[in-house]
Amino acid sequence: MENITVSIITISFNSVKTISGTIESVLNQTYKDIEYIVIDGGSIDGTNDILNSFGRKISRIISEPDDGIYDAMNKGIRMASGNVIGILNSDDHFCRNDVVEKIAAEFEDQNCQALIADARFIDSKNPSKIVRYFSSANFHPGKFKFGFMPAHPGFYARKELFDKYGCYKTDYKIAADFELLIRFMYVNKINFRYLKIPVVDMRTGGVSNRTVYSRYLLNKEIYRACRENGIKTNYFYIYSKYFIKIFEFVGIRKFHN
Repeated sequence: MENITVSIITISFNSVKTISGTIESVLNQTYKDIEYIVIDGGSIDGTNDILNSFGRKISRIISEPDDGIYDAMNKGIRMASGNVIGILNSDDHFCRNDVVEKIAAEFEDQNCQALIADARFIDSKNPSKIVRYFSSANFHPGKFKFGFMPAHPGFYARKELFDKYGCYKTDYKIAADFELLIRFMYVNKINFRYLKIPVVDMRTGGVSNRTVYSRYLLNKEIYRACRENGIKTNYFYIYSKYFIKIFEFVGIRKFHN
């Protein structure tokens, strides 16, 4: 049986309000063969004081200016020594303590190159309130042309895939995760499986959804990622995904009412 070390990478910048919860959700995992790397962009709000307070509980801490979130992710990937890599953003947290244990168990099968799982969006002001459930259950690579992707925080992949197929493209501002997943799953047809649990709680208000312009830029980069990787699409296909998301939102509201 293969010994699985999971490298979890958190990127942060001025995350003083949320970073403690992110770190604690990693440290509270039942699986202990975890390499935890935090890449900070040179925060000035007290984030580094919090990071340093955890001492050696965090495997590696780097705090320096970077060229954006994807440059920071790439730094973490390049220094990671684990078999498997996942990203946990500094305003997100694992939604249960056995997440990494369940992920590692899937990778004990050497045929599993990557894994996708579900995520939950929570109200940034009321973290106990779930506003949307992001299911990756029905995802297949044919959905990329419609702008769909599996939940990126639920994506875990073997380190060798990044070594072979490359990391995140830093000339994308918002959708480099979408482009990387196309490159891995559609172009190179990696073997991935679905883990039927939510793994991460994500606060609403992420960079891709803050403004009308950010949504426009996101969809522009989705279109670019598809075309650069040989997927024929158009903006009608891409914008149609918002109708599906409305039904997801309505469904979650019905579930809680």
